[in-house]
Amino acid sequence: MTIQTPGKLLLPFLTGCVMAIHSLCAAAQTPADLARRNACMACHGLVHKQVGPGFAQIAERYRGDAEAAARLAGKIRDGSVGTWGRVIMPRQPQVSQADAQLLSQWILSQPTPR
Repeated sequence: MTIQTPGKLLLPFLTGCVMAIHSLCAAAQTPADLARRNACMACHGLVHKQVGPGFAQIAERYRGDAEAAARLAGKIRDGSVGTWGRVIMPRQPQVSQADAQLLSQWILSQPTPR
């Protein structure tokens, strides 16, 4: 029969704790954090146009459109051109379908620009 000392059990226990905390922090990420992490803010302002339209402008255009969230999620992943003039929205294939859906719902929830 082998008896393990507390020191041998402590490292696996602490490793498990760190991994659990890391996954909880990643799951608690806000849509705004997701937009920053994927460089959405490099081209889009929260309210006004930078390179592409501001998120509030997008929300205003699609307000009341029940299918807008799914369509916008597709535009995030697949890109688009011509929707807002000649500016090209490049494809963002690194954004998962779930994250694109979360981002699109957040964008569409923005208040009317003033």
